[in-house]
Amino acid sequence: MPTLKIDGETVTAVAGKSLLEAAREAGIALPALCSDARCDAIGSCRLCLVEIQGRGELVTACETPVEDGMWVATATTDLEEYRATMLGWYAERIAPEDFTAYPDKYLHRLMRRYGVAPAGKPADAERYDVSIPQIRVDMEQCVDCLRCVRICEEVQGDFVWHEIDRGDQSHIVPKRGILLAEGGCVACGACVDSCPTAALVDTDAGIAETWTRTTCAYCGVGCELEIGSAAGRIVASRPAMDAPVNKGHACAKGRYGFDFVHSPDRLTQPMISGPGGWRAASWDEALDACAARLQAIIADHGPDTIGILASSRSTNEDSYLAQKFARLVVGTHNVDCCARVCHTPTAAAMKAMLGAGAATNSFDDIEQAATILVAGANPLECHPVIGARIRQQVLRGKAKLIVVDPRRAGLAEIATIHLPLKPGTDIPLQNAIAHVILEEELHDRECARTRITGFAEFAAHVAEWTPERAAEICELPADDIRAAARLYATETPSYCAHGLGVTEHVQGTEGVMGLCNLALITGNIGKPGAGVNPLRGQNNVQGTAHMGCDPGILAGAQRLKDARGAFEAAWGQKLPAKPGLHLMEMIDAAEAGTLKGLVVIGYDIAATLANEYAVARALARLDTVIVVDLFMTETARRFGHILLPAASAFEKDGTFMNAERRIQRVRTIVEPPGAARTDWQILCSLAARMGHAADFDYDSPEAIWDEIRALWSAAAGIDYARLDRQGLQWPCPDEDHPGTAILHEKVFGHGKKAALRPLHFRPSPEQTDTDYPLLLTTGRALHQFNIGTMTGRTRQRQLRPTDRLDISPSDAREIGISNGDIVTVESRYGAAELPARIDTGLRDGRLFATFHDPARHVNAVTGPVRDRMVGAPEYKRTAVRVRRGDQTSTRSV
Repeated sequence: MPTLKIDGETVTAVAGKSLLEAAREAGIALPALCSDARCDAIGSCRLCLVEIQGRGELVTACETPVEDGMWVATATTDLEEYRATMLGWYAERIAPEDFTAYPDKYLHRLMRRYGVAPAGKPADAERYDVSIPQIRVDMEQCVDCLRCVRICEEVQGDFVWHEIDRGDQSHIVPKRGILLAEGGCVACGACVDSCPTAALVDTDAGIAETWTRTTCAYCGVGCELEIGSAAGRIVASRPAMDAPVNKGHACAKGRYGFDFVHSPDRLTQPMISGPGGWRAASWDEALDACAARLQAIIADHGPDTIGILASSRSTNEDSYLAQKFARLVVGTHNVDCCARVCHTPTAAAMKAMLGAGAATNSFDDIEQAATILVAGANPLECHPVIGARIRQQVLRGKAKLIVVDPRRAGLAEIATIHLPLKPGTDIPLQNAIAHVILEEELHDRECARTRITGFAEFAAHVAEWTPERAAEICELPADDIRAAARLYATETPSYCAHGLGVTEHVQGTEGVMGLCNLALITGNIGKPGAGVNPLRGQNNVQGTAHMGCDPGILAGAQRLKDARGAFEAAWGQKLPAKPGLHLMEMIDAAEAGTLKGLVVIGYDIAATLANEYAVARALARLDTVIVVDLFMTETARRFGHILLPAASAFEKDGTFMNAERRIQRVRTIVEPPGAARTDWQILCSLAARMGHAADFDYDSPEAIWDEIRALWSAAAGIDYARLDRQGLQWPCPDEDHPGTAILHEKVFGHGKKAALRPLHFRPSPEQTDTDYPLLLTTGRALHQFNIGTMTGRTRQRQLRPTDRLDISPSDAREIGISNGDIVTVESRYGAAELPARIDTGLRDGRLFATFHDPARHVNAVTGPVRDRMVGAPEYKRTAVRVRRGDQTSTRSV
């Protein structure tokens, strides 16, 4: 490591670092207006000029690498006078009002440091661009540092900003159109975060008194954020610069989606429903009523007539107590969470094939991959920070990209190969890819010899699946299937990321097994840049299921039959003998009248489960529905009996587990409103009323976590003290272990070898016909999240006000639909009305709709078909017909 002198101080720096980095790490505040650590250095502002002994000219510190023996001067009188002069020139663009209003802007801080006053035009709302509601644009205050241009290109990859003209006439404008909204801005806020002036600022952001680091409460990427608060309110959010997952970046939801915390309709006290409607109650009354209702059901019908549904927005500690409450207090294994309807197929498939139902690799492996396979996912919208990382790897020419998605959307636009398969035909496609790999001998022979069993049987099975056979079923060119197979097998390492487009089918579990087959036969397992990696949907869906919120597993995703004895010894009580029901079986049991009570924590099942009308019939038959949530959800409003106000993720301590198995801290930013309580406090109080006070005697989330890691050896080394420094990936068996970035390097979770699975194609019973000729797939959009419980109460709603139906131009013409027309989508199960959007990225006969607006009832259209192995609903394939909203009779393609 080079050693040098900077301003007389001896500094040791990592080879390859710049003088600017070395100086700042040594505590020397060397100015650099155009520098952002997330972008390549360009040295345009010249504020970081330094003298190096023996060199005849000044150099820019941001562009000069450290060398051993350097003598560097950063703050001579001449240099400081030069900087003050330059800052005076920049100050001519700075509005005095904004200089005061935005004291933390980098140029404003430099001006105060050098005693330079603002000398720009007064702030004027008439010149502002607020076409993106979260961002105020005032390019009168732009100093042409290019940080917005570079961070949008080099980090986000949307190329919204660009510089036009030259010299004194140069200025920055949106690359397309006049307003920011016309330029393709996705409201990630990276340009605002980087801008050193008030040219780009967050609208309505207050000045934070305190910044607290926590983990985002939206998707399963697990971005770390710094949340600014003042006077008991959240006023700002920014990405943590040193976060291992997001590396100083965030999406629109992480950056701006916190307004729901202070929404005027937050629940602030318990509510009880009666003949006159809902009324406020004290905690004592509400908890006593909960206990009495649950105990009466147990006494009259038995514990297995009650179900507990945990929340994937809760912490690991909350979720652990939810399943402990079900098993110890109620006495049933009827416990589940929303993983059942999204990634339980992933967990089941990967557990069966590889011995661990979680991502094999880390997000950092994206930058080490030569080929990236994205199957059934649109990460640019659903997991935006990871989508941006994948896109940058491709745009830089570092990786080839295969996208398997019925739509030409998101990453498919830049894919090397896009396979727009017919929804529900993943198995034929995967078998055909395997066929090509084996027929052309592109498989990894060493892996086949030492790490795989069942190779001959698998080879014989896929020998029948020629690309031509699959092409007819998948509606793809056979040559494209061959090209994808060759690319995945030869341009290695190959990283696979998959989403709900694979799992939410009748063969969802087998679809993930098919991806495991491909990784195994090509040797893309247990090494950097490779693996099979689910893109988890909600912030803690990986953790909630892993904590035992599944009828067949206990905390640590340990199978009930294997770990029963250890948990009985730790808890001092026998666990129930009868197998439990999963979520969809609970709904079936409710409709049949054999499930009597349901406790629903942070999960609006009435609005989000498929086949909405059938779900409603089932919920209406329940004797007791207890809802724990932030708001009056559809489930509570229509079917609830008792409603308990919960704390949000910004109002509690604990941990989340992201999609790459990383456990990270969640920290209290503000106090819960009114009488709202955390989930763990609610469960402990209710358990005490039901005779289990000693079993739920915790004084903090940390105490709960210590119990978890005592029962889960793979997390034994992950204590809060270590997590307060940095998140850790399990397995981490002791406190000296660094965590595990890559699974299955030498052995699999269940042994030395993994067995390949021959997969037979069993088409979905959901088929088109003359009455229902179109196939509908549902999914997410960038600016909303799930059923909109959180984002629907933020400014994100202005960017995506409601759901819509995307339809191909040809189908729209046939039906007589124009952009914006209200159309009715009808299936065999129900109907929904949506505005239409004509989308050239859709093939004829296929439709796409989001499900974020509860007023649209999109899930009234989705049907009863489920994954045959784990019961996940088939959201991704529903036969429908479409008619214009003003038609009295059905007119369909």
